[in-house]
Amino acid sequence: MLSNDAEARLKEFNDTAFPKKMITITDHVRIAVGWGHSNCIIVEGDTSLILVDTLDSDARAARLKDELSRLTDKPVKTIIFTHGHPDHRGGCGAFRDTVEEIIAFAPKKAVLKGTERINPILNKRTFRQFGYGLTDEELITQGLGIREGHAIGDGVYSFLPPTTLYTEDSVTRTIDGVAFEMVSAVGETDDQIFLWLPEERIMCCGDNYYGCWPNLYAIRGGQYRDIAAWVDSLERIMSYPAEALLPGHMLPVLGHDRITEVLGNFKEAIRYILDETLACISQGLSQDETAARVVLPEAYRSLPYLQEYYGTVQWSVRAIYQGYVGWFDGNPSNLNRTAPEKYSRNLIKLAGGEQAISTAVKTALEESEFQWASELCDLLLGAGDTVSEEWKTNARRWKAESLRQLSRLETSANGRHYYLSCAKELEKE
Repeated sequence: MLSNDAEARLKEFNDTAFPKKMITITDHVRIAVGWGHSNCIIVEGDTSLILVDTLDSDARAARLKDELSRLTDKPVKTIIFTHGHPDHRGGCGAFRDTVEEIIAFAPKKAVLKGTERINPILNKRTFRQFGYGLTDEELITQGLGIREGHAIGDGVYSFLPPTTLYTEDSVTRTIDGVAFEMVSAVGETDDQIFLWLPEERIMCCGDNYYGCWPNLYAIRGGQYRDIAAWVDSLERIMSYPAEALLPGHMLPVLGHDRITEVLGNFKEAIRYILDETLACISQGLSQDETAARVVLPEAYRSLPYLQEYYGTVQWSVRAIYQGYVGWFDGNPSNLNRTAPEKYSRNLIKLAGGEQAISTAVKTALEESEFQWASELCDLLLGAGDTVSEEWKTNARRWKAESLRQLSRLETSANGRHYYLSCAKELEKE
């Protein structure tokens, strides 16, 4: 989302959303917030510790391990992953000397065959989304936690494979005297689970809830995240009488009434976006028209835990649109679009040539129409050898300026990172 106060809001969010704390939830359960990019939940059993996720790097997990040794002499013998994202598993190796069982759930939907062939571009887009090439000042915040350790020289990913991989929908176990219900809960990932500790009335929800607008779509790219299933998972989480909700990122939510309020609004806001997008599709609107029309009602938009600091509503709408009906919007003009290079050449000619486009770019920049300026630059950059290298050099410079200005207006950390990363790439060409 674009907003004139985006940078100030992101700075405030970064300063308040994930302070470094070891929070005692009950006599037997703690949550480490701000020790890594993600949280780690520590459950004390009769003779050992059970960890739910392990932070994002070996160095950070090692510091957590040292802290735990000051609190108890019980070793970590069991690790449970809420899902497979590396920022939740990257610290696992720090516990290799004592861990005996590592539990995970298999994804409900397989990765598309051949995905490994596009890993180079997915990795490049991931680098941009998370701002791995940005300074701390440029970054402001990585979005859901402190910067990942591997990005700033604070350790590396240190993975250990699961020793127990469940394919069931639900598993109930007692681990070292602690009762757990582990439930498959498709949402941000297809292998996502939640953990219910009935004796403590604690819900560990992984990344299906955190305190800002979620990544219903990740701009780094990936398979469609089933939003309807995500809503169903949130409803199932809400069916438990939890007194503490421990998310995979950011601070816990405490008290059953507060959990019901927060999760209820979070769930209904997502459901609203899904329902409104489907309504627009059913009316025959295009993806662009739908993205422009669907907005959160003010009652949701004003809530602090639904601010667009990570995902955005517009990206969510576009993902839902394509997830349900694919790329074709129903307009026959789009069945066989003019090739991009020819399209750019034709529009440049129609506008009166490169000079006319360049004048329009400068005017757009002067009038703070940065999105329009960027799109005009794309015409010059996309017209092939009919546009001279001198014009293209100017276009790269103008586009980089446009992207930098857009980054200052973007409330989503991911969007900010992507704008700035691409601007820096253009400035190097």
